[in-house]
Amino acid sequence: MYMNMALDEARLAAEKGEVPIGAVIVCDGAVVARAHNTREIDNDPTSHAELIAIREASAKLGRWRLSDCTVYATLEPCPMCAGAMHQARIDRLVYGAPDPKAGAVGTLYDLSNDERLNHRFAVTSGILSEESSAILKKFFGDLRANRGNGRPPVEGV
Repeated sequence: MYMNMALDEARLAAEKGEVPIGAVIVCDGAVVARAHNTREIDNDPTSHAELIAIREASAKLGRWRLSDCTVYATLEPCPMCAGAMHQARIDRLVYGAPDPKAGAVGTLYDLSNDERLNHRFAVTSGILSEESSAILKKFFGDLRANRGNGRPPVEGV
C-alpha cells in the first residue's frame, strides 16, 4: 500500500517533467509525509523525493530523529538521500528499483549498514521493482523521443 503511494508520487513527478521518483514516510502505521522530485521546478539539486519527505516528516512530528519511521522510495536512494536517512536515524527503508548509477544502500555503496557510521537502518529492496523501473524507463524513453521536437531536454539526463 505505501509503495503504491510512492509510485503515485513518482507519477506526479513525471507529469511535471521531473524524474519520476516518489517517497512516503510512515510512522506508527500512519503516513506522515509524501513527496516527489522537484529539482527542475525548484532549481535545487537537493530537491529529491526522500529529502523533501524527511523534511516534511520532521516538521510534522516536531523532531529530527525519525527513528520510528520507515521510508518507502521507488528508487534506491543516492548517497545524499541515504546520508540524510542516516542523519535522521530512519529505522527502515523499503525501495523498489535498484540504481546502478547512484545506489547507496547496496548497489554502489551501502550507507545503510556501514559499521564505521553510528547508525544503521534496515533495508528491504525490490518491492514493486518492475513498476518503479517501468515509470523511469517510460519517462526517459519519452524524453529521448521528444528531443529535437521543440521540447528542451531535461538537463543532465
